[in-house]
Amino acid sequence: MVLILRWLLFALAIIFTAWLVPGIDVNGFQSAMLVAVIIALINIFIRPLITLITLPINVLTLGLFGLVINALLFMLAGYVAPGFTVEGFWSALLGSVVLSVLGVIINMITFNKNNM
Repeated sequence: MVLILRWLLFALAIIFTAWLVPGIDVNGFQSAMLVAVIIALINIFIRPLITLITLPINVLTLGLFGLVINALLFMLAGYVAPGFTVEGFWSALLGSVVLSVLGVIINMITFNKNNM
């Protein structure tokens, strides 16, 4: 039940991010739900590999290159998901930061203490 609630909240967060950040467009709630799944899959399978490959650059920039990785993976989600467009790097950077902040809030709200 918590997984479905988190999925719906992340879809709403994607819609809010598209409303807030110029250059990001989502066609509807169903597209936002699909984007939430695609972003989750990207974060599970692609992000660890990219982070491992770019670890030296990330160390040299004191972790700031992680923001670039987030933006590029957000742009990848915009390329893959139908009904979701990201128009440029700066929109992707701002959108990924906004979505990350909203994700932290969603994780704090839906944290289940019984799963510890």
